[in-house]
Amino acid sequence: MKRIIVGISGASGVIHGIRLLQVLREVDEIETHLVLSPAGRRTVVLETEFSVEQVESMANHVYKPADIGASISSGSFRASGMIVAPCSIKTLSGIATSYADNLLVRAADVTLKDRRPLVLMVRETPLHLGHLRLLVQVAEMGAVVMPPMPAFYHRPTTLEEVIDQTVNRALDLLGVELPQDLFRRWEGAVDKPLRQPTRHDNHASKTATVEALR
Repeated sequence: MKRIIVGISGASGVIHGIRLLQVLREVDEIETHLVLSPAGRRTVVLETEFSVEQVESMANHVYKPADIGASISSGSFRASGMIVAPCSIKTLSGIATSYADNLLVRAADVTLKDRRPLVLMVRETPLHLGHLRLLVQVAEMGAVVMPPMPAFYHRPTTLEEVIDQTVNRALDLLGVELPQDLFRRWEGAVDKPLRQPTRHDNHASKTATVEALR
């Protein structure tokens, strides 16, 4: 049985953490332990159609952020790794400086000190120098920084497909193998014949040129 700790903080993009819980719920040998921050709870309501109760019901175990004495606050709790999805800059700052004033940051700190995988889906843009220094600091400490940047090589046609690719790659980093991948993996470039330009393309190109010269 693999235990995965999931943290959801108050950055935009909480759907990544929710989708992660949905996927892991269907994997028999995975047990999930969820910490949802107060800002994360609010963001769930603001950004999604899920209630906080629905999100919490997706995890096997749920902890309050203030419960600093919870099982996941100790290195003796055998977890296979942790992911914070999304990871706010405030949470990133707490992890980078070991300022464990809540259970989410404490669990991340324990994950690092016991040399277990910690994946941080940092969600902020643009980044100033202070943000960048924090990212370098957690990377030097052993965390994997994985901003939820969309990929397009699998030709996604829906937002759900974009999210699934990111979630599947994050699970790769935690050593979790799904019964079936959520996206089509890269298998090498395959040359395709170039599409022949149409009359519409030629007209659009000429129109753009004329407008640029005005």
